[in-house]
Amino acid sequence: MAGASGFVGTALRHALAAEYDLVGLTRSPARAARTDQGDATHWRHCDLFSLRDIEEGLDGADLAVYLVHSMLPSARLTQGTFADLDLILADNFSRAAKKQGVKQIVYLSGLLPEDTTDLSKHLRSRWEVERTLAAHGVPVTTLRTGLVVGKGGSSLRILVNLVRRLPAMVLPSWTESDTQPVALRDVVRAVRLVLGAPGRFEGAFDVAGPDVMTYREMLEQTAEVLGVERPASGVPILTPKLSTLWVSLVTGSPRALVGPLVASLRHDMVVRDNPVQRAIGPDALPFQAALREAVRPDGQAVPDTRHGHRREDDASVREARLVRSVQRFDLPEGRTAEWAGREYMRWLDGFAGPLLRVRTAHDGPAWRARFSVRPFPRPVLELTHAPDRSTTDRALFYVTGGMLAQTGGPHRGRLEFREVLGGACLLAAIHDFAPRLPWALYRLTQAVAHLFVMAQFGRHLSKLANVAPARLDTKAEAARA
Repeated sequence: MAGASGFVGTALRHALAAEYDLVGLTRSPARAARTDQGDATHWRHCDLFSLRDIEEGLDGADLAVYLVHSMLPSARLTQGTFADLDLILADNFSRAAKKQGVKQIVYLSGLLPEDTTDLSKHLRSRWEVERTLAAHGVPVTTLRTGLVVGKGGSSLRILVNLVRRLPAMVLPSWTESDTQPVALRDVVRAVRLVLGAPGRFEGAFDVAGPDVMTYREMLEQTAEVLGVERPASGVPILTPKLSTLWVSLVTGSPRALVGPLVASLRHDMVVRDNPVQRAIGPDALPFQAALREAVRPDGQAVPDTRHGHRREDDASVREARLVRSVQRFDLPEGRTAEWAGREYMRWLDGFAGPLLRVRTAHDGPAWRARFSVRPFPRPVLELTHAPDRSTTDRALFYVTGGMLAQTGGPHRGRLEFREVLGGACLLAAIHDFAPRLPWALYRLTQAVAHLFVMAQFGRHLSKLANVAPARLDTKAEAARA
């Protein structure tokens, strides 16, 4: 179970403990090292951005549950959108599950509207993750839900704090959209129903409680449960950005978490008929009953289940001084991630030629790229291709030297190019890079330069995308000559 320490994962572990041998994957060293009385889960420390870590984490697993969303930073400096980070996590999980012979992946996603042509970034990301988890051949069962109402849920905590802390509610237009929340216990029931039955439940299934309501009605019913009066009035001028700022300030939740959620609320999201919903629907808990179970007697939201170790985890992220940077590009038709890795080195030598020189040296199947500033011969960065960890659709390079990089520590810096979404997209990603420059200087110089170079490489790929593959072959041969 990936995301096993979250509020859904915690409830699910308790429900499944009598039927399954459970392995919880967690990026938190504190969580992995802690043993709770009565918890039969075997915890494995696992960085989901590392394919090798997930392969080891899924060793011996028959079934896998995926409860991961990357809305909060995973490194001291994170460059990239949550959607691109989620793509890498899902692709890693799918590849590792295939290698380890996993028979089924169960994924908890979000309800999607009927019209998927204009999805919010948050919902489009969930949809991309669904497809990516299934991309390597493991059967995937996706359960799509709206707001999950249960103890420790971050979205529910935002809702409760919003109602508790505002003397009156100013409601933007998106609060008139329809939604259908679901109790945590009913999500657990749905997972138990589909788990271990990929033949009966392969594909996506909507799951919800019995109440269809607008977000405005949800806020009003929350006020009723909490025993407070909150006059409400609509304000059509509040944009999603202003709403995000307002909700973040009132609830104390990070904008990185609030923003994607607010942006997705403009869609009407109610369930469509399906076998899973028909099975759990008759006994599903109404919204107000689920909310009463999820809050304390004083009306306070129950803290996140990760609250006990999050401060320690955040401190370790800051102290590690590592960088993660992910960019998404269009991949020219007929080209691979392996080609993109070589093309990047060739292109960069020409693009930054007056300032930077890129030289490659081959040693059997492996090859090495050294980056040096003209006219000095000593490399500022050295990357070594890892043929044993690379495939045509994923090219991996380890950071093995250079004046601008720290190497030899517990974290292994690396650059990768990988194909996602059926080869339509290319992700270029740096993981666990440890800069040698002082942190503030790195943020102002090398980090900015990297984003600029990647943006220009993206433009280069976009131009090549309009060139026929035969012409690309001719240009590549000319470049090598």
